[in-house]
Amino acid sequence: MIPLNVHEGHSHHPSVESSKAVADSIWEQEHIELVTVGIDIGSSTSHLIFAKIHLQRRTLGLSSRFEVIKREILWQSSILFTPFLANGLIDAESLNEFIECTYFEAGLHRYDVDSGAVILTGEAIKKSNALAIDDLFAKEAGKFVCATAGHGLECILAAHGSGAVQKSQRLKCVLLHVDIGGGTTKIALIDRGRIVSTAAYAIGGRLLAKDPDGVWNRCDDSIYVVAKSLGIRITKLEKFTDKSRNQIIKRLAVVLASVIANKQHDDLANSLLLTKQIEWSVSPQAISFSGGVSEYIYGRETKTLGDIAQDLASYFVAELKALDLPLPFTESQHGIRATVIGASQFTVQVSGKTIFAESFDFLPLRNIPVLHPELDLSIHKLDRGNMCKKILDACEIRDLETHTPLALALHWQGEPSYARLKAIADAIDLALCQPARVSPLILVIDRDVGCILGRILGKELGKGFQLISLDGVTLSNLDFIDVGNLINPPGVIPLVIKSLIFDSTQHIKH
Repeated sequence: MIPLNVHEGHSHHPSVESSKAVADSIWEQEHIELVTVGIDIGSSTSHLIFAKIHLQRRTLGLSSRFEVIKREILWQSSILFTPFLANGLIDAESLNEFIECTYFEAGLHRYDVDSGAVILTGEAIKKSNALAIDDLFAKEAGKFVCATAGHGLECILAAHGSGAVQKSQRLKCVLLHVDIGGGTTKIALIDRGRIVSTAAYAIGGRLLAKDPDGVWNRCDDSIYVVAKSLGIRITKLEKFTDKSRNQIIKRLAVVLASVIANKQHDDLANSLLLTKQIEWSVSPQAISFSGGVSEYIYGRETKTLGDIAQDLASYFVAELKALDLPLPFTESQHGIRATVIGASQFTVQVSGKTIFAESFDFLPLRNIPVLHPELDLSIHKLDRGNMCKKILDACEIRDLETHTPLALALHWQGEPSYARLKAIADAIDLALCQPARVSPLILVIDRDVGCILGRILGKELGKGFQLISLDGVTLSNLDFIDVGNLINPPGVIPLVIKSLIFDSTQHIKH
C-alpha cells in the first residue's frame, strides 16, 4: 500500500525547515515590531520612555491596518527638572545632553528607534522654545510626532497614559482622574472609557521650588495670586517664612479639594482656573491620580525634592478626608510618567478611489492632527447646528484652532442621501470654513461617501480650496497623519498614520 502523496519514495510533504520558513514568512507579513520613544518636555520636568510595540495586521474591507497586541517598556529615564536659561528660555543644549545620555543608558542609538512622540507642555509650547526643541529632532522629523499639548490635550494624555480611561472602560464605571503636575492640575471625567469633560487649574507641586543649593528661587504667578488672597506679601523669596509658605500650600490644597468635591467656585478658584469649569454630566464612582504629586499621594515617593509637592499632597489628602468625599481612591498604572506613556506608532492605509479634490498642489502634508468628533450619524434627520457644536467642542478639547491644518475623521452610518450629506457639509462649513479656509482640510470617512461629501462642500458651498475628501480610511482621535501625493494609476492617496498609544505595561526594564 502506497502512502497518500508518496510515489516511489518521492514525498510531496514539505520538510520541517521549509514549513518553518513559510510560517516565518507569513508571520513577518502579518506582524511588525517597532521600537518607539516617548519624550515629555514640560515646564517642570522632562523624561523619556523607550518601548517595543508588537503589531498585527487587521484587514477590514479595502483597508489594512496594524493594531497593537502587546507593548513592553524597555527603558525609563530618570526625571529631569527641565533646564532653563537666565532669559527664561529652555536650555536646549542641556536638554539634548540629557536625551543623548538616556539613549546611551538604554543601549540604543537614534537609528534604532522606528518612531516616537515628543509631547511639549507648559513653557515648552512657547514659540521660541518649540523652535529650539524642533532643532533637536530635525533628523527624525519624518518619523516623530511633535505634539504641543495645551491644557485640554494634557488632560486627555494624562487620563489615557495613567490607565484611567482603560480602567473606566474595563470596569464600565465613571472615574474622575486628577493629574497634579509641577505647574498645573488636569482633571478628566471619564464615563465607561469616554472622556466627557475636562478642566485645568494653575495648581502644582513646583510652583515654589529650590535651586540645587537649596535656596528658594522659583515662584510662579499663581503663588502670588494665592498670597494676595491671604494678605501675604512676597518680597524676597529667601526671606519667605515657612509659616507663610505653608499657608499658601494649604490654600492651594483647599481649592483643589473643593473643585473635586464639586463645590461652588470662589474667587480664588476662578483665578486659578485655566479652562472652562468641568461639566458634571455624570457622577464619579472613584478617583485616580497621576503626575508628580500623585507619587506622594500613593506613597510611592517619600523624599522631598526641593519643591512643595510633598506638602501639597499631604494637605490635599487631609482636605479630602475632611470633606468626607464618598470617592474611593483607585490605583493608577503610571504616576509622574503618565503623559509620556503615549509613543508614536506607524500604520499605513491607502484611500479608496472615490476622492474629491480641486487640486493636489499642496500635497504632501506631514503631521496633520486628526479630529474625530463624536457625531451620531445613525440618526435619520441630522441637525447641522448640533454637529457644528460637537466639532467645535472637539477642537477645544484637543486645543486645535479651527483655521489650522487638520484632518476631520468621520464614522459613516445610515443612508447616503443627499439631505444627510448636505447637513454634514453645512456643519463642517459652519465649524471649520468660516471665514474661508487658507490652510488644508482633509476629510477622512471610513465608508465610500468621500467624493460626494467633498463635492457638496467644495463645489456647492464653494469651500474647495485646499480641501481633500477621502474615504475607505479609519482614524482615531489621537492620530496624526502624513498625506502623500496622488498615485495615479490607481488613483489613490497613501496615508501614514502616527498614533499615540496607551497600552498596559507588560514588561519593564530600568
